[in-house]
Amino acid sequence: MTLLYQNPIIHADYADPDVIRTGDDFWMVASSFNQLPGLPLLHSRDLIHWRIVNYIVKRLPSPEYDIPQPGKGVWAPSIRFHNNRFWVFYSQPDDGIFVTHAYDPMGEWSEPHCLKAAPGWIDPCPLWDDDGRAWLVNAFAFSRSGIKNKLQLTEMAPDASRLLDEGCVIFDGTPSHPTLEGPKLYKRNGEYWIFAPAGGVKRGWQTVMRSQELTGPWQYRDVLHQGSSAVNGPHQGAWVELMNGQSWFFHFQDKGVYGRIVHLQPMCWSEDGWPCIGEKLDKHGKGQPVLVQSLPTLPLTPCELQTSDNFLDGIPGLQWQWQSNPQQNWLRPGAQGLHLRSVPAVADLSIYHLPHLLLQKFPAERFTVTTLIDLSLSLEGDEGGVVIYGQRFAALCVKCSTGRRQLIFRHGWINDNGYLDETSLTLADVTELEQVELSYHVDYGGLVRFTWCSPGRTWQQVEPGFSAGAGKWIGARMGIYARGALTGGEGAFLFKSFRIITE
Repeated sequence: MTLLYQNPIIHADYADPDVIRTGDDFWMVASSFNQLPGLPLLHSRDLIHWRIVNYIVKRLPSPEYDIPQPGKGVWAPSIRFHNNRFWVFYSQPDDGIFVTHAYDPMGEWSEPHCLKAAPGWIDPCPLWDDDGRAWLVNAFAFSRSGIKNKLQLTEMAPDASRLLDEGCVIFDGTPSHPTLEGPKLYKRNGEYWIFAPAGGVKRGWQTVMRSQELTGPWQYRDVLHQGSSAVNGPHQGAWVELMNGQSWFFHFQDKGVYGRIVHLQPMCWSEDGWPCIGEKLDKHGKGQPVLVQSLPTLPLTPCELQTSDNFLDGIPGLQWQWQSNPQQNWLRPGAQGLHLRSVPAVADLSIYHLPHLLLQKFPAERFTVTTLIDLSLSLEGDEGGVVIYGQRFAALCVKCSTGRRQLIFRHGWINDNGYLDETSLTLADVTELEQVELSYHVDYGGLVRFTWCSPGRTWQQVEPGFSAGAGKWIGARMGIYARGALTGGEGAFLFKSFRIITE
């Protein structure tokens, strides 16, 4: 019997994935933008099942990341294994290109080193060549550099400590490959290869280039399009070769409110030496994504990507990230749940701008979240609850004010120009409750229904419903928070659990 897998293999927002194999292990990195800790590292043994095992960047060094910076932060990393070390290159689009390394990917990574301080240099990928020389290819963000649709090659010191020249453009996609970016550089059978997406995340495609020399000339072929499939914009990912010679290609699909979800496509090499990805559509090698496919020839090693959390030892699991550089006073030590301190905040500060939201990705198209909150540690001016975060955002929370506890529903939106509109609705008086359960169901397209109850009582639905929205370059996030009055900060909300059931 042929065993099959179904795409997407990860229905969660792991944007711009890059993957390598070392022996029997596979390692994935992805963009994290302003979510911290940043630059997640995932591990798999079978290419299908993945688990978060580490974060490569614990904090971003600039003090600006002590407050939320939507759309900034860590963009499009690449991971490689060279000279017995793991290397990760990434860009911060306002600052330049950074590199970090580790002998043990599950341990501590080196302090990120700025390889090139150049705003707008993005999507770096290294190659250590057979002659001992090292190279770096990158793309450009027009918003920071004034350059677009071009790929650049620069020689790099073999220890990745510095770049050795100013770089040269090796491919100009302006006429044929708009929004050319995300290059991944490889060498195979003496030829150089660049896998690079073009056309933009909503409707783009995957291009592959080949050359006898790094400096070109580069031939190209567009090898993966949406075709007749439902998978829009299939591109930007990684080619992985197994020990048995099988090839596979990872890519993302921009699914709006759910973010950039991860697909795995079969890949083979044609008689004329070009890769064919997915289901072949014509004799020129163009392919389209497959939804169901035979499993890779690897021992099946099931594991689950982390979602629900019982907050063992009072610590959030690896699925959680903050909106900014985490601070020591955001968590209070304690067992039997997660003690979120009521961090002092300006009274009229929008949910959207809070740095201490503790969030994770949407894990599926349809799912239900339930959390139990102990209110006994909350003080006057404190507020805490559940939140769904994006450029459309909502929170169901308990607010302590004038000696009472009120259940409040907040919702709002913000546009790219910074205009923000937020509304608050008082739903019920919950002063007599020591605990409250908050829940929401996310349906197709990110349509959300919030509910609440006191433990053991009937669930009550919140009106109106809410339509979640994506964030800046990311899908919607969900999670928990607590905040207090500007003169307070001594209270806390105790989250007993965060349970997720997917459908």
